[in-house]
Amino acid sequence: MNFVIRLSNPEDAYLVHQVMISAFEEYRNIDVPSSALNETVYSIQEAIKNGSEKALLCFVDGLALGSVRFKTDENTLYFSRLSVCPQARGKGIAKTMLKWLENYAQKHGKSEVWCRVRMSLPQNIQLYQSVGYTVYKEEEVINLNGFPVKTVIMKKEV
Repeated sequence: MNFVIRLSNPEDAYLVHQVMISAFEEYRNIDVPSSALNETVYSIQEAIKNGSEKALLCFVDGLALGSVRFKTDENTLYFSRLSVCPQARGKGIAKTMLKWLENYAQKHGKSEVWCRVRMSLPQNIQLYQSVGYTVYKEEEVINLNGFPVKTVIMKKEV
């Protein structure tokens, strides 16, 4: 498989959105549906344009099959909406994107990478643990739909 990972530009927002919706569709009918399903191409495009976040796309044999969004502060890189299209899971796309993010963080002087994961999705927690992330703390947050969600914050020093 030929992976190509690159930063997205605002014109790529439709691809970032398409991959995210494909990946998060399975969370539409859970107790508290993911607020990712309410995001729009426009909201992603604006965030990339105004610099409040960056996005990655992972292409496999020319097809956009993975995406992730991230932002940085003085010491950390925070990522969210890590997405792999269902038909492409289990091929190393998520781990390859995580490695890219960790390398980006190091190159930009960040000491850790972190994310937030729903406690009700142990398979996602396991994915991050398998590449060295640890649970830092548990927190209940109110998602963009206004519902409380139990989460863990996971981090990895880079």
